[in-house]
Amino acid sequence: MKKLILLAIAVLALQQANAHFLWLETGAKGKPGQSHEVRVYFGEYSLGQKEKTDGHFTNAEDFTLHLISPEGKKTILNRKAAADHYTASFVPKVPGVYRVVLTNNNVQVVDYTEYDLGIFKTEYASVATIYVGAETSGDQKASSLSKLEIIPLEEGEGISLQLLYDGKPLAENELKVFLPGGWEKTLHTGEDGKVSFSLPWNERYVVETSHKEQVPGTFKDKDYEYIWHFTTYSIAKE
Repeated sequence: MKKLILLAIAVLALQQANAHFLWLETGAKGKPGQSHEVRVYFGEYSLGQKEKTDGHFTNAEDFTLHLISPEGKKTILNRKAAADHYTASFVPKVPGVYRVVLTNNNVQVVDYTEYDLGIFKTEYASVATIYVGAETSGDQKASSLSKLEIIPLEEGEGISLQLLYDGKPLAENELKVFLPGGWEKTLHTGEDGKVSFSLPWNERYVVETSHKEQVPGTFKDKDYEYIWHFTTYSIAKE
């Protein structure tokens, strides 16, 4: 019995660790010529759990932030560590729709065979959109920065997103929408990889989705059986 209890505790801890993800926080609207800040967090958004940058965040700190301009130009943003997040900023020069895309393909391989999860590599991505003197929609295309991408199609009182995997629509894939206070809702993409939902409250909504790539490989001299992709999209309704 004691063994079963210890195993249950271990599995619960594992599930909680896997619930962690990276997400971005930034204002939805910006102004040309004015500095715009972006923050990167790691933890569980809906529960208000934000890991310290000198603590568990170190497991996911090796990320890259790209800014995609309205013309499609990609620029790497410098980041700076704070107590429980990283900050970066940029100055938009022209009106239009800007995207910040975080990618992290450098997470260590973990062996969870004792929990029947095998040996896998985790890859994170996160996206946020900033509208600079522009309408809340635009012709957004895949950035090709991560395999699992969330593309914003239209934002307003509601939002439409499209989920792409390797540049193609990912059908019937689960997404979770999180709000502060532990609220969450589960949705699934249609055959075209699209999903829509309403934004009834002036809050920050964080969408999280994942996809298992059943392809083995080697990373930093460690073999893995598959890759687990996790991607988030952050929407600040102001």
